[in-house]
Amino acid sequence: MTIRNITPADNAAVAHVIRTVMPEFSCVGEGFSINDPEVEDMAGAYAGEGAAFFVIEHEVGGPAGAGEGFSGAVIVGGAGFAPLAGGDGTVCELRKMYILKEGRGSGGGRLLMDACLAGARAAGYRRMYLETVAAMTDAAAVYKKYGFEPLAWPLGNTGHSGCDIYMVRDL
Repeated sequence: MTIRNITPADNAAVAHVIRTVMPEFSCVGEGFSINDPEVEDMAGAYAGEGAAFFVIEHEVGGPAGAGEGFSGAVIVGGAGFAPLAGGDGTVCELRKMYILKEGRGSGGGRLLMDACLAGARAAGYRRMYLETVAAMTDAAAVYKKYGFEPLAWPLGNTGHSGCDIYMVRDL
């Protein structure tokens, strides 16, 4: 499993990840990030100052050129951070951390979380906020492991009214 910054060529693969994972947890319809306009251009949405988006890749197939089907790196997940909409500029939001089933359990979540936390610190943020849903129990466990603490109410104005868990941690 490898991690790198998103490029425009990755937009379709990242949109596929989001549109595959969200329905798995019944996160469709109004109030969920699957409907955010940025899903179509994740590279562009995270190109601004104080933001970054990372993808994780998994090597698949046989040796390149072996004639046994596709061989190479496939995007199996991603995550990013950006200023919290409606925030005071010191808080960023962990956004769109999703991993396909075939990429889970291989350390990809750790790679993504470490990259997002380091990037947010380097960008000068003091706290990181996130929103998720109770159905994503594995994700919540990762967030707790990384020191995120529950909040009773949402921060900022993300537009994700479908989320029911709010967490924050100091950077």
